[in-house]
Amino acid sequence: MLLVCLVNYSENKIMKRYRAYAKVNIFLKIRGKRDGYHEIVSRFMRVNSLYDELFFMPKQEREFKIIGDFSCDTEQNTIYKAYLALKVATGSESLEELMATHAVHVKKHIPAFAGLGGGSSDAAAFLKMCNETLNLGLSLHGLAHIGSKVGADVPFFIYNYGSANVSGIGEVVEEFVEEILDFEIFTPKLEISTPKVYGIYRENFYNPVNEIEAEKLKKTSSLEILENMSVDEANDLYKPALQGYPELKDYYKERWHFSGSGSSFFRSADKIYKQAGEIR
Repeated sequence: MLLVCLVNYSENKIMKRYRAYAKVNIFLKIRGKRDGYHEIVSRFMRVNSLYDELFFMPKQEREFKIIGDFSCDTEQNTIYKAYLALKVATGSESLEELMATHAVHVKKHIPAFAGLGGGSSDAAAFLKMCNETLNLGLSLHGLAHIGSKVGADVPFFIYNYGSANVSGIGEVVEEFVEEILDFEIFTPKLEISTPKVYGIYRENFYNPVNEIEAEKLKKTSSLEILENMSVDEANDLYKPALQGYPELKDYYKERWHFSGSGSSFFRSADKIYKQAGEIR
């Protein structure tokens, strides 16, 4: 009976392609520490022009398989971690059968180790693929809860907001209604370790933002933040990343901002610089 269901799914849903969008951090401030993790307050904005594509592909071998340009082993891949978390949460036999008969094919466009959330976005897309394909009936909140066990940024991608204020250790996602900007993004060929950057911040730069300033930032438009805050004012992790990876200074350009723990720099591709009369 299960195989019959999967045949139906293959006709209607299995080959559907899902987009896993990148994000940038308009601002990223540290609020404090909780249970060994840093609490943040940040504005995430989806990058509509940059995304990975995921879809299921039939295979012969029964073991879990991911097809794509990844440098890590399958066991370290966020998609595999999302599969394990979903299997524990649902106990779904149809999920196990689906992944025994189909590989996850990923067309990678979001660079890794770049502060753009590619791994988390892939994990979120995979969870939504399985939920739709197998009719698991999980709500977005349910998927976000499962995703939070995979990575701090996964819940944002589950909700698919264009812009959101993200706080806690990533589990609190509040939509922020505003114009979604177009971005220019530059990612140096530099692999930055997020744990290393946070470690440097904790040792040398620890200065949590106060509640008044955090609330003010959460109410300020992304365009205004990009216009009025410098790269290090907007992102508490820029100076720690620079200390850990001094070569970053060779890539910084005036009026560009820094996403996550790096290594990507970004700026608005339209309003800010066109209004300033800058030739790009």
